[in-house]
Amino acid sequence: MSGISINEALKWACVQLERVSDSVTLDAEVMLQYVLGKSRTYLYTWPDRSLTSDQWHRFMAMVNERAKGHPVAHITGEREFWSLPLLVNKTTLIPRPDTEILVETALNLSLRANARVLDLGTGTGAIALALASERPDWQVTGVDKVPDAVTLAKMNRDRLKLELVEILQSDWFSAVAQRQFELVVSNPPYIDEQDEHLAQGDVRFEPRSALTAADEGFADLFYIATEARTHLLPGGYLLMEHGYQQARVLRQKMLELGYQDVATVRDFGSNDRCTLGRWPG
Repeated sequence: MSGISINEALKWACVQLERVSDSVTLDAEVMLQYVLGKSRTYLYTWPDRSLTSDQWHRFMAMVNERAKGHPVAHITGEREFWSLPLLVNKTTLIPRPDTEILVETALNLSLRANARVLDLGTGTGAIALALASERPDWQVTGVDKVPDAVTLAKMNRDRLKLELVEILQSDWFSAVAQRQFELVVSNPPYIDEQDEHLAQGDVRFEPRSALTAADEGFADLFYIATEARTHLLPGGYLLMEHGYQQARVLRQKMLELGYQDVATVRDFGSNDRCTLGRWPG
């Protein structure tokens, strides 16, 4: 045994991370849970339990990586999204809690039982897999341009036993050129290429191509809104995540393109987070 208790390990980690993270306690807990293979409840039920020497050294190494700024999800290789444990790596974005509002909004739409759904830029597969886990009869397809992201999404699909989800390599709509859907969802790159926040926090370690877009972050949002029109069935919906300051401009663009019932949904922090529109029919 190391002689270091769970409580002592957490306290030590919080001191190491206080200048690096805005969520030091959560970061420490997630990493120690990973090392121990236990739940958060276990940490607080058995605070005096000692770590083995191997566990203590593994935990110290992980905390040291976090102290350098590396995201916890990259250190553990996992991130929970919509209560699904997803494998994560440096090839794509780390799923964010704010994106769960996109999933919730999609699930609240009135779609037929076996609706065809397309997730553009699927990354880890988070959105596609979350939707499929809640609506097993939906025909869900996730696409991504990056081959390594496609491999990762397939790994998550197989790990979660959601084998009916189709994962394809595709530059936006290229691999589904002749297909139409009741719902197209996307969390595309939407950060301005000059945004100062790109030099801060976890985004420093994520692929810039998955974060930023030209034209003050609107390029991919506008492209998807334009091209989706030929891939939506009459009455189908387009639903996209965006930055909190982009809602008004995006709504106007979608109205100009012919979408109806255009509306913006706020996230759990009351920020404008995703906008949807219905294609006429």
